[in-house]
Amino acid sequence: MEPIRQSLLKKLPGVDHLLEQTKADPFFEDIPRSVLVNSVRSVIDLLRSDILSAAPDIEKNLSDTVILEKIRARVQTELSLNLIPLVNATGVVVHTNLGRSLLASEAIENIALVAGSYSNLEFDLELGRRGSRYSAVEDILCELTRAEAAMVVNNNAGAVLLALETLSKGKTAIVSRGELVEIGGSFRIPDVMARSGAILKEVGTTNRTHPRDYEGAIDADTGLLLKVHTSNYSVVGFTASVSLKELVTIGKKYQLPVMEDLGSGTFTDFSKYGLKKEPTVQESVSAGADIITFSGDKLLGGPQAGIIVGKKEFIDRIKKNPITRALRIDKLTLAALESTLRLYRDPEKAIRRIPTLRMLTMPFEEIEKKAEMLYDLLKNLNDSRLSVKLLTLSSRVGGGALPIQELPSRCLSVTIQGMSANRIEWAMRNHKPPIIGRIEEDAFIMDMRTVQDADIDVIMSAFHKILKEDVQ
Repeated sequence: MEPIRQSLLKKLPGVDHLLEQTKADPFFEDIPRSVLVNSVRSVIDLLRSDILSAAPDIEKNLSDTVILEKIRARVQTELSLNLIPLVNATGVVVHTNLGRSLLASEAIENIALVAGSYSNLEFDLELGRRGSRYSAVEDILCELTRAEAAMVVNNNAGAVLLALETLSKGKTAIVSRGELVEIGGSFRIPDVMARSGAILKEVGTTNRTHPRDYEGAIDADTGLLLKVHTSNYSVVGFTASVSLKELVTIGKKYQLPVMEDLGSGTFTDFSKYGLKKEPTVQESVSAGADIITFSGDKLLGGPQAGIIVGKKEFIDRIKKNPITRALRIDKLTLAALESTLRLYRDPEKAIRRIPTLRMLTMPFEEIEKKAEMLYDLLKNLNDSRLSVKLLTLSSRVGGGALPIQELPSRCLSVTIQGMSANRIEWAMRNHKPPIIGRIEEDAFIMDMRTVQDADIDVIMSAFHKILKEDVQ
C-alpha cells in the first residue's frame, strides 16, 4: 500500500473518539445510542473506502468537524421512515410499485378509529362470546355480489391457493392452457396450483379452447374446473374460449365445482364510462360459479386483500382449512375494506369517493383543467431555462388490469436548459416527498390523471428547489 494511503488511514478517528465528540453537540442528545454508533461506524467505513480508492480531496474530509457533519447527516437518514408518501405523476392509476390503490377518506378514517382502540374483531357483541372476524365484511360482500357466503384473506394469490388446497388437493384441476397466466414478480398460476397440492391438467391450446376439451379431460380424479380471467394480457385473432356459463353447465353435468379467479375483480361495469368491458363479480355469481376469487386493492380500490365469494357449502369448507389462519387479514385491513365496500351501496357515490374509480373515470376536461393550472404556475416562475409543453398522451390502468386500455390524458412535458431529462427525473425522485414521472423524447413527463390536487404545491416546491440549486 502506498505510504500516503497508510498515513491517511492512520488519521481516521476511532469510534470512541467520535462518540465522545458528539457529546458536545446538542443535536445528538436524544439520538438512540444504537443509531449513533451505527452511524459513526458507517461514516468511518465510507471514509476508509474513499481513502483506499484514492478519492479526490479525501484529506479535507478527515477533520472532526467534517466527520461530525457526515455523522449528523447519516443519523437523519437512519431516523427517516423507509415507507413514505410520494407523488404519482406516471399516469398509471393502479401502480403496483407505488402502492396500488389510494384509499377513500372514509376507509382512512376508519383505520385510524379502529387502530387507536380495542374492537370487536373476534367478539360477538350480541351473544357475548368469541365470534368470527369474517363477519365484519361477509354480509356486505354477500349483499353487493348476491353470493351465498364470503370470506377474506391477505391477497388474491392466497385466496386462490386456499381455495384450490381445500377443494382440489390431490386431485386434478382442469384449466385452459390459454389461461395459465403469470402475474407480477414471476408468480404463475401453475406454481400456485402446485403449492396447493392440486394437480394441473391443461386443456385446449394457447388461443383456442372448446367445451369438449374440458369434458374429454374429466375423470374420476378430477377435483374442480378452473377458469382464470386473463386480466393482464389479451389474445386476439383466431381465438375461442369457454365462457363461465358454459363451464358451469359442464360442472353441473359432472357434479364438479367450478372456480373462477377474476384477478382484478370489480363491482363496476366500466363500459358505462367509456372503458373496455371487464367481467364483474356480480356477473360471475349470476353465471353460477361455485367459488370466485379476486383482489381488494386493484379495480376495487380498497386495501390489499384476497376476497372469496360463492356457494356456502364451499366457503364453509374453506373457512375450516387450517391454512386459513396463516392467510387471515388483520383488523386494519378489515376496517379499510368494510368502509370501501359500504361505498359501493351507492354506485355513483363509489365513483366519486373511491380514488381509483374516480381517476379511471375522470373526464378528459377535468384532467386538462388541472394540467393547465400547473402549466400556468410553472410558466409564472419566469425562468428562461424552463420549457413547459402541454401534451395529450395515454394513461394506463395498471395493476394487471385492462392491459390494452388507453386512457386519453393531459400531460406536462418539462425540459430545463443545461439539465438532461434523466437529471430532472433524478432530482424529482429525490425530492422530499418524491415525485415519480416518466421520460419520453428527452423530456420529463407528468401525467395529470394521477396527480392529486394536494400534489400541485409539492411539484412547484420541487421545481423551485431544482432551479435554485442549478443556479448555484
